[in-house]
Parts: sequence; C-alpha cells; structure tokens
Amino acid sequence: MNRLILGTAALALSAGMALAQDVVRLGTEGAYPPYNFINDNGEVDGFERELGDELCARAELNCEWVTNDWDSIIPNLVSGNYDAIIAGMSITPERDEVVDFTQNYTPPSPSSYAALSDDADIEGGVVAAQTGTIQANHVVDTGATLLEFPNPDDTVAAVRNGEADAVMADKDFLVPFVNEGDMVFVGEDIPLGGGIGMALRESDPELRGKFDTVIQSMKDDGSLNELIIKWLGEDSPRF
Repeated sequence: MNRLILGTAALALSAGMALAQDVVRLGTEGAYPPYNFINDNGEVDGFERELGDELCARAELNCEWVTNDWDSIIPNLVSGNYDAIIAGMSITPERDEVVDFTQNYTPPSPSSYAALSDDADIEGGVVAAQTGTIQANHVVDTGATLLEFPNPDDTVAAVRNGEADAVMADKDFLVPFVNEGDMVFVGEDIPLGGGIGMALRESDPELRGKFDTVIQSMKDDGSLNELIIKWLGEDSPRF
C-alpha cells in the first residue's frame, strides 16, 4: 500500500540484532486486505502473509507475525519491537531516510478515487484517505480538502455516510468495495510510489540481504507473479 510515515523513527534506537535472534519478527498492520488482514481464526492472512511465510522458508528463517497500528509501524520497527515490516509499504525517498528497503515485491500499483457517483468532485471536494499515506499527500497537492482516518475501512465508510465526496487509496484495496455495487471509480488511475518492499532497520543489512535474495528468487521462478495474480488479481501489475 502506498503509505508515507516518518514520525519519530529517526530518533529510535539502533538494534541490528535480527540475525542473532532465534526468531525474526515480521510486523504488519492486519487491516489492509488483500495485502494483510486478520481472518476468522484471528490470524494474519492475505497476500503478504503467504509471501512472508514463503520468503522465510526460502531464507531458512524462523519467523513470527506481529501486528501494529499503521501510524506507529516504522517507529516500532526501529525501536526493535519487530525486525521487518511487510505491510503494503511503498518505497519512497522520505521513508528511505529512516529505514532500509528490500527490492520491491510488487511493481508500482495505481491509486484510484472511488465515490458514490462518477461526477464526484475529486479536485475541489472532500476526499478521504488513510493517515500517513502517499494518497493523503496527493490529495493535499490537488487542492481538495483532505479528510484523514487511521483505519482504511473508515475512509470508505466516510464516502458511504456522506462525510466525503470520494476516497483515494490503492486500487487493489478499493476493487472489492466497488464490486459491491454502490461505488464507482472516478477519474484516471494515478501511479504513486516505487512499488512495495519490506522495511528493515538500517543496522540490519545482513537480514535485508537475505530477504533481497529470496525475493529475487521468487521473481526469477515466477512464483511471485502467481501470488500477485492470486491475491491482487489478473489486472494488477506484475513482474
């Protein structure tokens, strides 16, 4: 997911101990389907759960999943509460000043507006977006009034209950809501960000290297594209 978070992460502690641990902890939000969500059994599920498990298996790492609210997900990484973020996080220069990224495991994916009608005012009206995302930054740049919410589902609810004229988010996230029939896409798709990657502490280059290697192996053998099609759909960009 195309998100932008800086917070106080630059002041957090330097850890660099991931590979010395018996368990590598993967942090995710658990609230952004189809990338990551909590299933009926209370477990992390989705594209990134299946991807992360496969990456850990190929890297011969013993991994466990940790959920964290989006607005503090980078500070808690750098503080050492987990060892890597795999949570729909787009690679951006601003974030790269605070954390290190692996190579992307999805190509840049389009962002879209969705509304209750195709004549919604997306340039001068009220547009909902999740706090700390590059969609939120884009809305501000367009001159529309930004209405921010900490949870992505709340952005859709704001359109449905009349608080906002439209919502802007990753198109992959919005497709299921549009498919329900009461919302439509408005305007053209907008490419934002440099694709999604795993974020790690700058002090963990060896762990980043391990994940980089296995991400590349999944690109090379086609299995990453298979997961993208399975979870994100035939129309989603792939390698």
